[in-house]
Amino acid sequence: MIKRHVTRRRRIFSGRVFRVEQDWVRLATGRVVPMDIVRHRGSVVLLVQPSPNRLILVRQFRPAIGRWIWEIPAGSLERGERPAIAARRECVEETGWRPDRVRRLGSYYPSPGFCDELMHFYACTDLARPRRQAARDPDEELEPRVFTRREAWALVARGDIVDMKTVIGLVLLDRTRLSTRLTRRRTPGP
Repeated sequence: MIKRHVTRRRRIFSGRVFRVEQDWVRLATGRVVPMDIVRHRGSVVLLVQPSPNRLILVRQFRPAIGRWIWEIPAGSLERGERPAIAARRECVEETGWRPDRVRRLGSYYPSPGFCDELMHFYACTDLARPRRQAARDPDEELEPRVFTRREAWALVARGDIVDMKTVIGLVLLDRTRLSTRLTRRRTPGP
């Protein structure tokens, strides 16, 4: 394993969701090089399922790419917030549904070459309407809608789903569904 050592760090930008730092890293060769790194508290990515073959996607405008896209609900962790708690909170905020069951599917870095954000994927099931609707973030305009898995994959093929977290979420959902089917087949009957 190659050891690297940060010799100096400078904060370049600090915003509401992330900060940018420039690290000077000493490589194994002895050479010191600058690296720009986005620091993020992490996020939760939700596969909200009203039924086993259906999921809720949200349509929203993404200024970074200048277009409306369909995606699975997601949101940043609050300072010190545990991912499972954030998953419940974000589910209510973005879809209007409260999950009675939240199951972790895995955690992945979307862009480890320059960002330390860790995305925690959760399946949210057994949905109920909360007594009070949660307020959405002031910068969010969301249109939640229920799709079948097949319809969601058709959105990927058509180019209406273009973000990687949603594609990975759909793969995790399909993998989980397949694993459940295989387990049922292997379980001996009475």
